[in-house]
Amino acid sequence: MSRPWEVGLISDTHGLLRPEALAALRGVDAIIHAGDIGAPDVVDRLATIAPVTAVRGNNDRGVWAEKFAATEILEIGGVLVYVLHDVKELDLDPRAAGMAAVIAGHSHQPRVEERDRVLYVNPGSAGPRRFRLPVAVGRLTVRNGRVRGRIIELEIAS
Repeated sequence: MSRPWEVGLISDTHGLLRPEALAALRGVDAIIHAGDIGAPDVVDRLATIAPVTAVRGNNDRGVWAEKFAATEILEIGGVLVYVLHDVKELDLDPRAAGMAAVIAGHSHQPRVEERDRVLYVNPGSAGPRRFRLPVAVGRLTVRNGRVRGRIIELEIAS
C-alpha cells in the first residue's frame, strides 16, 4: 500500500492570501492554485508550505502572469490531474485522456463531484468574499490510484 498524497487546492485569491487559507493548507505535499492568483507573492507565500503548481486565470494579467500556463497536467501519486481556471474551457475529454481529476476555479462556488469516473473539484474562492458564497479551499487525497476531494470552508471574520 502506497503512502497517501495530500494536495492543497486553492483558487481565486485575487491577490488576497488569508492566514486561514495558509493554515488550512499546512501539511500538504503539494499545492495547486487554479487561477485568478492576483499577485505573484501569493504563489511565493504558498511555496513556503509546499511546491506549487499554478495556472493563469482570466484576471491574471501582466508580465508576472505570463509565466503561468493556462492549463497544467500533473502526475500525483500515480494519477493524472488536469488543472485549468474555468471548467467551461476544458479542451479535452478527461476520461479519454486518462485523467483521474480535474481541478478548476473561476465560479467561486466550491464543489466536488464525479462525472464519468473523473473527479471534478472546484475549491471555491479563498480571496475576497463574493456574494454569499463561502470562503474556501480544498484538499485532494491520492491513495493507491484513487482520488478523493473535499472542501474546507474557512471561518473568517466578516
